[in-house]
Amino acid sequence: MAQDHGDGSRESTTREARSEDTLRLGLVPAPELPERVAGQIADELSDLLGRHTDDRHRWRVECVTDALVGAEDSADNVIDQAERIKRDHGWHYVVCITDLPLFRDGRLTLAEASENLGVAIISQPALGISPLRRRLREAILHLVNEMHHGSDGEERERQQRHLEQRREARERSGIRNRNSRELMAWRLSERLVPIRRVTPSDEREKHIDVRFFSAGKWRGYAKLLGGMVRANRPWTILPAFRRIVAVAFATGAYGLIFPSLWKLSAAYELYRFVILMIAAMAAMVTWLILDHGLWEPRRYSGSNRLTSFYNLTTVLTLTAGVACYYVILFALFLAAVILFVPADLLETTVGQSINWLNFPALAWLAASVATVAGALGSSLESDETIRSATYGYRQQLRQRKVKERQQQAQEERQGGANKGGAEIRGTDKESDNGNGGNEDYENGVGAAEDRKAGRGEPPGDE
Repeated sequence: MAQDHGDGSRESTTREARSEDTLRLGLVPAPELPERVAGQIADELSDLLGRHTDDRHRWRVECVTDALVGAEDSADNVIDQAERIKRDHGWHYVVCITDLPLFRDGRLTLAEASENLGVAIISQPALGISPLRRRLREAILHLVNEMHHGSDGEERERQQRHLEQRREARERSGIRNRNSRELMAWRLSERLVPIRRVTPSDEREKHIDVRFFSAGKWRGYAKLLGGMVRANRPWTILPAFRRIVAVAFATGAYGLIFPSLWKLSAAYELYRFVILMIAAMAAMVTWLILDHGLWEPRRYSGSNRLTSFYNLTTVLTLTAGVACYYVILFALFLAAVILFVPADLLETTVGQSINWLNFPALAWLAASVATVAGALGSSLESDETIRSATYGYRQQLRQRKVKERQQQAQEERQGGANKGGAEIRGTDKESDNGNGGNEDYENGVGAAEDRKAGRGEPPGDE
C-alpha cells in the first residue's frame, strides 16, 4: 500500500510539473468572421508559439467566442471583459479579436497589449481586406511576444537578435515579420498605410504597454472600411436577391419585345450607359436601405464617427451585393439577346450597320432599365439575411444577448440566495419546534414530579 501511495504521489507531482510547464493562451473572438478566422489559426498557433516565442514551454491555445467583444466599441471595456474571461479559464495570456473599429485619442487603433494584465486586443477590420488569416496570425504572435518577453527597448533588442538568428525557420513557418517592433510584415497595404508603434506614457493608460495605430488618417479609414465590408460578408446576401432577379429579368425580357430598346442601345454613347447603370444601382441601394430600415441612427452607437462608419459600410456592402446582382442580370440578358435576337433583324430595326458590340450594349441597357422598372419596389426574400450584413443590427443583437446573459446570471444568483434563505428559515423553524418539544417535555416531567410529591414518593426514582 505504501508503494502505491508513493507511485501516486510521484505521478501527481509529474502532472503538476507538466501543468506548470504549459502556458495557456486564450483567443476570444467576436462572433462570425473573427470566430471563423480564429478557429482556423488556433491549431497552428500552439506549434508556432513553441518554435518562435518560447521553446522552454509547451503552449496550449483555446478559443472562446464572446458576444461582448463584438458588442462593445470601448477598448477599455473589452479589456476588462477579457481579463475576467482569462481569470475564469486560468489562462496566462488572452488575445481578443473584435470586428469593431477602435479609436484612441482620435487615432485609428489596430492593436494594443498589456504586459501586466496579460491581455491584448486586435481590431480585425483595421487589418484590411486580405490576406486576413496571415495578418491576424502574425499580429497574435507578435502581441504574445510583447506580453511574454516585455515591450521595453532592451527586451525588443534582445528579441530582434533572436529573430535574426531564426529567420530561416520563421520563413519556413510562413512568418514574414522580421522586426521585433512591428505588428506584422510589411505588405503593399502596410506600405500604403504605415503602422506606428507607441508605448503610452499617460497615467490614465498605465495598464497599456504597447499600442499600434494607423499613421495615415484617411488612408487608414479607407483600409478600415474595406475590412468592415469584408466583416459584413456581402456575398452572404446574394441568395436573398433571387426574387429581385426574377422580377427584373421578366420585366426586361418583356421590354426586349419592343424595338425602342434596340434603337436606344444603338444610339447611346458609352457615358450614357454608365450613367444609367450607376443611377439604377444607386436607386436599388437606396430602396433596400429604406425598405429594410438599414440606416443607423446616432442614438444606437452614441458616436457620430462610428455611426458614419456603420452607415458607409452598409452602403458599400449593399453596393457590392447589387453589383453582383447586376452582373448576373446582365449575363442573363446577354444570353437572351444572343439567342433570340437575329443580327439581320437588329440591323434592320436600328437602321444602321451593326457589329458584335451591339448585343452587349442591348443587354446592358436592358439590365439598367429592368432594375429601375422591375426591381424597385420588390423586397428581398429574407429580411434577416440583409439585416445581418450590417454592423448596427449585429451589434444590437450581440448587446441583446449580453443583456440576456447578464440577466440570467443575476436571476441564478438571486435564486441561489432565495434558496439559501429558505434553508435558513427552515432550520430556524425546526429549532423552534425542538425548543417547544423540550418545553413540553420539561412541563411534563415537572407535572409528574408534582404528582409524585403529592403522593409522598421521592422524585426521580421512576
